[in-house]
Amino acid sequence: MSDIRITLPDGTVKTYPHGTNGAAIASSISEGLARVALAIEVNGDVWDLGRPIEHDAAVKILTWNDANGKMAFWHSSAHLLAEALEALYPGVKFGTGPAVANGFYYDVDLGGIPFGEEQLAAVESKMKELAKSNSTFERRDVPKAEALEFFTKKGDPYKIELIDGLQDGAITFYQQGNFTDLCKGPHIPGTGLIKAVKLTNVAGAYWRNNENNKMLTRIYGITFPKQKELDEYLHLLEEAKKRDHRKLGRELELFAFSERVGMGLPLWLPKGTILRERLEQFMRRAQIKAGYDPVVTPHIGSKSLYVTSGHYEKYGKDSFQPIRTPDEGEEFLLKPMNCPHHCEIYKTKPRSYRDLPIRLAEFGTVYRYEQSGELHGLTRVRGFTQDDAHIFCRPEQVKEEFVKVIDLVLHVFKSLGFENYTAQVSLRDPANKAKYIGQDHLWDQAERQIQEAADERGLKTVAVQGEAAFYGPKLDFMVKDALGRSWQLGTIQVDYNLPERFELEYVGSDNQKHRPVMLHRAPFGSLERFIAVLIEHCAGNFPLWLAPDQIAVLPISERFNDYAKLVYETLKGQDIRGLLDDRDEKIGRKIRDAETKKIPYMLIVGEKEVAEQKVAIRQHGQGEQDSVLLSDFVDRFRLECAAPN
Repeated sequence: MSDIRITLPDGTVKTYPHGTNGAAIASSISEGLARVALAIEVNGDVWDLGRPIEHDAAVKILTWNDANGKMAFWHSSAHLLAEALEALYPGVKFGTGPAVANGFYYDVDLGGIPFGEEQLAAVESKMKELAKSNSTFERRDVPKAEALEFFTKKGDPYKIELIDGLQDGAITFYQQGNFTDLCKGPHIPGTGLIKAVKLTNVAGAYWRNNENNKMLTRIYGITFPKQKELDEYLHLLEEAKKRDHRKLGRELELFAFSERVGMGLPLWLPKGTILRERLEQFMRRAQIKAGYDPVVTPHIGSKSLYVTSGHYEKYGKDSFQPIRTPDEGEEFLLKPMNCPHHCEIYKTKPRSYRDLPIRLAEFGTVYRYEQSGELHGLTRVRGFTQDDAHIFCRPEQVKEEFVKVIDLVLHVFKSLGFENYTAQVSLRDPANKAKYIGQDHLWDQAERQIQEAADERGLKTVAVQGEAAFYGPKLDFMVKDALGRSWQLGTIQVDYNLPERFELEYVGSDNQKHRPVMLHRAPFGSLERFIAVLIEHCAGNFPLWLAPDQIAVLPISERFNDYAKLVYETLKGQDIRGLLDDRDEKIGRKIRDAETKKIPYMLIVGEKEVAEQKVAIRQHGQGEQDSVLLSDFVDRFRLECAAPN
């Protein structure tokens, strides 16, 4: 058969024999690349290195430095975990074992056998032993009847259920050592590449995420090509535990949860409320400057509102059940989004082209019914407040307005110390257009406008298919925190569809009626999620302007309480937030407690300070500094505490 043409990432085209594979291509480029190659990308799909390539293709050799290389490595590690479990627990039944953002898991049915830390260590040890055998991951196509026969004989009902839903001719098995699994791949060449193993956690998970199904044991793990990388990762995990927003939220008295109130519904305590309000004030100032008008809408809406918008069809199963009233046939929903309400505000009066753009902003609380197993502190809740706004503009204004929103998002990130971010252009999944509403040419136009606006601001973008909202494409900002973890925070969306559904209009300069375009934007995303990420990013050490308690006045003994109270009241009158710790405790204990609460400034008063009418300054984490007049401290504080404009 004729040779095939292979296009490499740099545009170089090379000729290879028909049926060549990724391993051969990597070897032809360099011995070093061949040693570290894990998988190959063929026309955008990830394959095993050993899989024959039958046609001309664009390829990329994947290593540990590539996200898809890591995914293949961790997917293979899930199979290694399954092999170890089968060796130690004969008869174990397997669900699914995918790679995830950091590592992998496998859902298994151990038949009621207890599984905890001791068992986790034994399985981890077995994985290391099996990895050293350097078993090859071998792929083979299997007819559906043979696949069913194999797992029927093995007695694995979960695999049989999965096979029942597959097409004959599209089923593959992978085998390494004595273990065979139903899997579409891809995998790394062999287990010997897995040099470092850590099983991290055990949890429960319903089969296929259905609460009506059996609860399986989910075993999480992570692996690396080098032990040093695992050691660094475990150190990072320990640091992440210290920064966990749930832990710091309790210690700093920011928020709480109550089973009686309901799972996923946070209660904001006084200090957390101050934090929220400061962030809201910051955003309100920025929005007024940018020409937004504030609005307020109800927490509920008629079911028909969300039927019109399409939210009921798309989010109905993730919404709370309809709220029925004494009037038969009347149904309301807790609002899943603010945009339908804002469309109705736009319709309250006729609009002219001269009125546009109209920018409506609201800190609106919305509700989504998340599964209990998916709830996580403030990052995944059932009720959250968005710094939501909707811009209604003429088509020719879209790019200019989009650029202005980008500027606002970047201002927020800079003001709060998020300097490392990527702009993700979230597009439709071309293979599943039924998920989305609207006409193709409007989607294409919106996607083009987003990319042009991002280019104008010099943003480095990554296009990701399948991440668009159901009504339009968007620009998502993926922010890295102090530990290098990536979070999706701000988002901007272009929407030609909701104006159509709500029949929004404006009278143009030609005296004809036209449809406006709608931009959705939320620089914070949600206050809950943003605050969670901010807590972990700064480890609870908030900027001075944002800290709930900015100062703590600490008298050395009860003899100085009167002067301490005078200092505290004076600062309070200057709108400086804080506390007076006049407990009958030693000053060392008071300082330790203030340090634990991460209060930026401690003002210590004793005999010398009373005599000289001064305060001794001690900054969080820095020890005692100097004694100054109270008025001088206020001046210093004012300079440091200015909120971003």
